[in-house]
Amino acid sequence: MNKLVKNADEAVAEIFDGAVLAIGGFGLCGIPENCIAALVKKRVKNLTCISNNAGVDDFGIGLLLQQRQVKKMISSYVGENKLFEEMVLSGELELELTPQGTLAEKLRAGGAGIPAFFTATGYGTQIGELKETREFNGRHYILERSLFADFSIVKAWKGDTMGNLVFRGTARNFNPDVATASYKTIAEVEELVPAGELNPDHIHVPGIYIKKIFQGSAYEKRIERRMLRKG
Repeated sequence: MNKLVKNADEAVAEIFDGAVLAIGGFGLCGIPENCIAALVKKRVKNLTCISNNAGVDDFGIGLLLQQRQVKKMISSYVGENKLFEEMVLSGELELELTPQGTLAEKLRAGGAGIPAFFTATGYGTQIGELKETREFNGRHYILERSLFADFSIVKAWKGDTMGNLVFRGTARNFNPDVATASYKTIAEVEELVPAGELNPDHIHVPGIYIKKIFQGSAYEKRIERRMLRKG
């Protein structure tokens, strides 16, 4: 199977209006910038986006929000995007706020074919309202359903033409789980190498999960908050 495509436009061509889309990245690290830009250009709409965070006003998912292409967000950390806040408070955007660890496990479980799991996180809070509860060894848990998307888009440091991926640093947070949790996963990489060149022991996501791959370009690699010592 040939997984290699020329660019982001070709990679996202199948993503349709109303799709459920899982998006890799942690803060501003490991963001599939090229795919997001292609989706903005494509003007796909009514997306349900699963992502740890909602980007910032002019970067990442924030670009999709600016064009009103997202109808629902399933997220954990959303505190860096003023537009996101305004859209949620006005009722323009639906939000399913999920604890970060629970969100990671929802994606991991979805990729593993596990439909639901019990967790103590959220019991006794608004997160746990109307959810099934069970008691195990004297502790209360709530039932959480896993997540599985129509499409996933992820960004890796390096990949090969078979779709095997290697991540660096905090870009490894969420990207691997997102990559396994959809019917069709698209990967953009900083460096694309021939099949067989990657050390098997260094691969974080095997190519079996990847349907399309391409070498990205012009990555911004933003720093979320630059901290400098005074003096």
